[in-house]
Amino acid sequence: MSQVTYYTEEGLRKLKEELHEMKTVQRPSISDQIAEARDKGDLSENAEYDAAKEAQGLLEMKIAKMEAIIANARIIDESTIDTSKVFILSKVKIKNVSNNMEMEYTLVAENEADLKAKKISIDSPIGKGLLGKKVNEIADVHTPNGIVKFEILDISR
Repeated sequence: MSQVTYYTEEGLRKLKEELHEMKTVQRPSISDQIAEARDKGDLSENAEYDAAKEAQGLLEMKIAKMEAIIANARIIDESTIDTSKVFILSKVKIKNVSNNMEMEYTLVAENEADLKAKKISIDSPIGKGLLGKKVNEIADVHTPNGIVKFEILDISR
């Protein structure tokens, strides 16, 4: 059973572009490599042929996985996001209780996470700890170094 995942329009568009590139650029390139290796003769001792066939298998696996993700993807209407609690696509301003350091993140789907753009996955330890919390609540985030407490300062879209 496939899992439904939520994306912004931009995130889903990027996934579809990546799938299109795999099908229209990478797949024909690997087919050409296989044909070229096949033309070189004896396939039983042809390392190029074996490598190209393996690459083809891996690419087809990636394509199948990407198609399944896209088939189960749902676009989130950002205008309907409730800002009373932290949900996917919430922009959250948090403060580390132990050192008073403030940070701001947007919670997104796993495939859209980009730390440089301050987008963290809802499946990350911080994302999981923040989900469902309200302003002024303390979120206990389970990290490899133990529990870190974050205070929710603001929630917006």
